[in-house]
Amino acid sequence: MNDVEFSIFRNENYIDLNMYQCGREKCKPGHIFGPAARNHYLFHYVLEGRGTLMASGVSEMTNTFEISPGQGFLLYPGQISTYIADARDPWTYCWIEFDGLQVKEALDRTLMTMDNPVYRCHTPQQREVMKEEMLYMVSHMKEPTLHLIGHLYLFLSALVESTRRWQPRKTARMADYYIKEAITFIEQNYTRDFSIEDIAATLGIDRGYFGKLFKRATGQSPQQFLIQYRLIKAANLLKTTDLSIREVASSVGYENQLHFSRAFRKMYEVSPREYKKALPNEPESA
Repeated sequence: MNDVEFSIFRNENYIDLNMYQCGREKCKPGHIFGPAARNHYLFHYVLEGRGTLMASGVSEMTNTFEISPGQGFLLYPGQISTYIADARDPWTYCWIEFDGLQVKEALDRTLMTMDNPVYRCHTPQQREVMKEEMLYMVSHMKEPTLHLIGHLYLFLSALVESTRRWQPRKTARMADYYIKEAITFIEQNYTRDFSIEDIAATLGIDRGYFGKLFKRATGQSPQQFLIQYRLIKAANLLKTTDLSIREVASSVGYENQLHFSRAFRKMYEVSPREYKKALPNEPESA
């Protein structure tokens, strides 16, 4: 039998954001749940171990994803899914089922979609806040309703902020132009070595002023955005090509393989070599 604890939240009075259940489970090797579909959003966060998610996408084709510690997955209402604990290193995860009028708009600001429901954080600090909020709710379900709803809001905020899409906020018209041009510059030149000063010079504005505009619009410094953009491209190359680690590093603008590996580990919590080794042998689309 699996080691599991869970609670059901039976209050339907909160239409903006409400919780239906939450729990934590230490799965046995090969433990399977599904196929099943939920009426609400269901988020799992993997505390340790590994497993496999098979979930229907927008086109109803089933996609397969390998999930590692520190990652998670979001299941959408009506989405059919099956998930399986690894036979050698079965996962322990916590989960929360939630919904409400504010949820879709909030989740639309994240990188997660039905076709790519895997949670990968950009900000480890917010990920830790999210994890702690989930674990707190699992172990404090006898607290007053308002108390738990407050923690549910904190969970959703941390979930969104830790994997937010890079989407400029509304700013003055000229500032919008600068941000759009800067992102276009990065998209077109990330494979070569350049500095933030080079971007500012291309735009014809002061480097300090550019940095303030960019952070105000995106929530990130230009350097943070550039690093994460390059590393996401690198992860895709590791996944879809047979390039060596050195070749991948060079392909995304890192001439120093050690610097690339350090940056990659900081973002993904595994080295590029470990990341590539953990990838499934078959394509993700089943």
